[in-house]
Amino acid sequence: MGLVTARRPIRRGTPPPGTAPGPAGPSWRAKLRRDWPLLVMNLPMLLVVAGFWWVPALGNVIAFQDYDPYVDGILGSPIIGFTNFALLFEDQQFLRAMANTLSITAFQLVFYFPVPIMLALLLNSIVSAKLRAFVQGVVYLPFFFSWVLVVAIFQQMFGGAGLLAQLLRERGYEALDWMTNSDTFILLITSQTIWKDAGWGAIIFLAALSTIDPNLYEAAAVDGARRWRRMWHITLPGLRPVIVLLLILRLGDSLNVGFEQFMLQRSAVGSEASEVFDTFVYWSGLRTGDLGYGAAAGLFKGLVGLLLILAANRVAHALGERGVYSKS
Repeated sequence: MGLVTARRPIRRGTPPPGTAPGPAGPSWRAKLRRDWPLLVMNLPMLLVVAGFWWVPALGNVIAFQDYDPYVDGILGSPIIGFTNFALLFEDQQFLRAMANTLSITAFQLVFYFPVPIMLALLLNSIVSAKLRAFVQGVVYLPFFFSWVLVVAIFQQMFGGAGLLAQLLRERGYEALDWMTNSDTFILLITSQTIWKDAGWGAIIFLAALSTIDPNLYEAAAVDGARRWRRMWHITLPGLRPVIVLLLILRLGDSLNVGFEQFMLQRSAVGSEASEVFDTFVYWSGLRTGDLGYGAAAGLFKGLVGLLLILAANRVAHALGERGVYSKS
């Protein structure tokens, strides 16, 4: 009586053993063979990023040194550990800069981030193509202005000798100098940011709106859905992946609230209201020559930005979105 060997049936379409991708997907070699043209196309930009970002980032080691660029240099300066970071949290000016930066970030996240979305929805609702192109050109234009020009325009409009102050004086009211009021400085810089950048920020949302299937709107209109219901149930869900992604990127870059914008208006409102991370690094590090101390402040800012990205990406995963990177 011969032995009968049981053979597992092979499913049609199953690749031979050892060649099928595992649970994590294709191997890195398979990905390299598949994507090498894209990698070659990105190589010049990777070299630029490496030369201007990754290699200079190694200089952050001076945050842990008693750095003297003229005598010892990076290689000879003694290591002092976290002393510079401990001194930061004893510096009232740094604590004020951190509080101002975080409050401005939170304020602009609420009052600035939705503006490009609403602007894109308004532009998308304009029926006339010529009128839409004209309005787009008008709202995009301020993005190309320098902060010097933006601050000068606001000074002519809302300064003590500006147009608004003159109109108030002519009507017997007290003149308003919005440009030197430290109590409303956060409103001033947010309105400047909205006027300058909202039009440009709407471009991405307009592109996302163009990918939504028009048949969905037609079907909803046939079912009796009015404009607000179509926007709530079709437009906003279609924009949600882009909104989540840009929100994460905005949080990561939110601590860079604008060095030039704040430096131009520092003397008008004082450092109590205008001191942020970037200006603190400039005044405490570059102007005083204490580069290790300034590097510690900059490195701390980068760490806070990284934590914001990680937290926002976790929220994106909880909402069912991919975020800037997947869970795996």
